[in-house]
Amino acid sequence: MLQPGQNAPVFTLPDADMQSVELSSFLGKKRIVLYFYPRDNTPGCTREGEDFRDLAPAFRKAGALVFGISPDSLESHDKFRAKMKFPFHLLSDPGRDVCKLFDVIREKSLYGRKFMGVERSTFLVDAKGVLREEWRKVKVNGHAEAVLESARKL
Repeated sequence: MLQPGQNAPVFTLPDADMQSVELSSFLGKKRIVLYFYPRDNTPGCTREGEDFRDLAPAFRKAGALVFGISPDSLESHDKFRAKMKFPFHLLSDPGRDVCKLFDVIREKSLYGRKFMGVERSTFLVDAKGVLREEWRKVKVNGHAEAVLESARKL
């Protein structure tokens, strides 16, 4: 299991603009916030994205780039990002490969039905590619602010 102090897994995923985003291309330049969320256009995921959106200027000032990651399709991400005016990349991981690298796939339950899904989680990676902080089982209220404070301290 990935732990703070370890190198973050390097990956490439497509974004809503149909461009490949490589984590390694930001190493040595920026801090990275990776927030994993279950699904586009759901209340909690929308609220979380809005909070990161509203704090985007502060994240940029702190030298941090924000990326949202979910298993949703590129088309879904494109519509969600446009609708919510997100100024950051939404990366599509339909095979859940990157979700597995960060160990965010967990058993969940909805209306008594159990299934495997993305557990809302966020990871802060420093400019050298080292995982500095992680948040698992995220509660949305106040979360983006907490991540921003940690990014400022790096």
